[in-house]
Amino acid sequence: MTQLSGKVALVTGASSGLGAAVAQVFAERGASVFGIARDAERMAEVFTAVPGGVYSSVDIATPEACRDAVAACVQRFGRLDVLVNAAGFHQMRHTTAVTDEDWDYDLAVNLNGPFYLCRAALPHLLETAGNIVNVASIAGVEGEVYSAGYCAAKHGLVGLTRALAIEFTKERLRVNAVCPGGMLTPQVTEFQAPDNADYNLIMRIAAPRGMMAPVDVAKVIAFLASDDAATVHGAVYNVDNGKTAG
Repeated sequence: MTQLSGKVALVTGASSGLGAAVAQVFAERGASVFGIARDAERMAEVFTAVPGGVYSSVDIATPEACRDAVAACVQRFGRLDVLVNAAGFHQMRHTTAVTDEDWDYDLAVNLNGPFYLCRAALPHLLETAGNIVNVASIAGVEGEVYSAGYCAAKHGLVGLTRALAIEFTKERLRVNAVCPGGMLTPQVTEFQAPDNADYNLIMRIAAPRGMMAPVDVAKVIAFLASDDAATVHGAVYNVDNGKTAG
């Protein structure tokens, strides 16, 4: 089993879905977890299964909140070894119905927030020879119907991952991304198609082996965050039950 003993991890989106699974898997493998999300009440429930974990209500859409979250994590645990950008937002809409506010929010949560957190965390991660795992999506490597803002943001997050990997090639820092396919998270189970949606197009998103449990993707993230992945840098892992195989 991949071990994370002694590492301090800041995990976003920790109130549910993949972020919650990452927090739990990391804690089980010995990491100290600082979880952030907007819903403190749901995090309180999640963190009953995160021994020694700390959580804080944070909206990652603002640079100030991201900076303060990183500072709070370092103040609490004295260091930072891993940043996992697991928070995400996806709501299907016809592109002609996307408002300026919709577009801005897609980018704020799915791209801007991860950038703000990376920027704030980098000085600390460089000190600890740490690493970043960005959670993109298969929508970051291919198109998805009714998801213009989400796809644009997740493609951007893949690009950010690769750009940072190149920039810090000569430093003791690793930056990688995972691109999950469909998982059994609230984002999927509470999914609503837009009016007059073409379900033949929507079904193109489905993987041949079906939906995944968040914990299965969390284990891949745990590997990338561990010393077992010491030579993995600038990688983009598709974790999608074969969806993008061809």
